[in-house]
Amino acid sequence: MFILGNLLQATAQILSIVLQLYMWVIIISALLSWVNPDPYNPIVRFLHSITEPVLYRVRQLLPMSGMGIDFSPIIVLLVIVFLQNFIVQSLETLAVRLQ
Repeated sequence: MFILGNLLQATAQILSIVLQLYMWVIIISALLSWVNPDPYNPIVRFLHSITEPVLYRVRQLLPMSGMGIDFSPIIVLLVIVFLQNFIVQSLETLAVRLQ
């Protein structure tokens, strides 16, 4: 059972790193939206391509017409924090019990 515990521990660590990186990508993308960057810049295009599908779905779920402020990055960040505290911690706890 220790092999399964080690597998779950490694999965939890990788998931934590991926969620942390995506959190920073969302933050950078939100900050860039304030300064109106060049849309043909490859970095801006990359950030837009990996964040916009998630942000678009959140915008569809939340009616924010007329508010003038886009709260979708905040909602996505809250979901990421929830996933880190719930799924990653649960995997780590289960991994420790299996070792």
